[in-house]
Amino acid sequence: MTKLTQKLSLPSKEDRHKLFGSVAPGPRTKPTTKDEMVDLQNLNKDFLFDIDAVGVSNVKYPVLINTNTQVSPQSTVGTFKLTSNISRMSKGTNMSRFLEEIENTSKEQNGFQVSFSALKQFTKRLQQRLEQDSATIEVTFPWFYERKGPNSNLSGFNHANVTLSTTYKIDGTLVYKGSLSTMITTLCPCSKEISEYSAHSQRGIVTMEVDFTDDVAEQSIDWMNDLLEAAESNASAMIHPVLKRIDEKQVTENAYENPRFVEDIVRLVAAELYETPYVSKFSVTCRNEESIHMHDAIATINFDKNIDKLK
Repeated sequence: MTKLTQKLSLPSKEDRHKLFGSVAPGPRTKPTTKDEMVDLQNLNKDFLFDIDAVGVSNVKYPVLINTNTQVSPQSTVGTFKLTSNISRMSKGTNMSRFLEEIENTSKEQNGFQVSFSALKQFTKRLQQRLEQDSATIEVTFPWFYERKGPNSNLSGFNHANVTLSTTYKIDGTLVYKGSLSTMITTLCPCSKEISEYSAHSQRGIVTMEVDFTDDVAEQSIDWMNDLLEAAESNASAMIHPVLKRIDEKQVTENAYENPRFVEDIVRLVAAELYETPYVSKFSVTCRNEESIHMHDAIATINFDKNIDKLK
């Protein structure tokens, strides 16, 4: 059977564009060189309020991470938020300078390095270029780490969601903040207590938001591994990417031997962070995706060690 083809007679590409609304360029009367263009963002008059933070967010850029893991350095994708303050006498900021600094730094370092020591230098230079009182960079990325089956020793990669934030102020003050969110297994103590056999378990998500002392940058502390250890070592059991039967047996038994409510998890992790000398303030949240309910269970502890010292 012969297949019939429909032949179309199409107008030229130029005529097609006109058909869909394109028009010829109009007269060009405004300046085309930077020196002649009006810079509205640099207008100076009283604009009513200071602005605490203005800049760019949701900027995706490849980054390099160095940690004491099997994959180091590792290349991943960072999501950036870059801001500075501006006074009420300034109309706005120059957004392109934030992106230019990322590009310049990446070229200088042969890849954008994400660590507190590197971000310290970045924010200092950004603050000076913007000529404002402070500048802040925040980078969020998935951090991959190896996990082996407890008996088979077969390995795979888990990941945690990590954020680093650094603020540099004109007086030389630096503020370091970070967060790490990872998954764990929790087994319900109540279910274990009341059941004749077995107990239900679920996946928990532990999120730690931390203010650091200057030591975290000056001594290149591997804080991501420390926070990961704080979450995993206090869980009922770890999450594993690859498990054979001999592994599954041990992981299941570990969970049964270490039952945890969300309340237990946040208290145990808080104790670890309280004992970590370079942590000055923290928030710990555990959220369980309940396996026998439609809702989640959640618990949070906020603690400022600086206030505790004053008691």
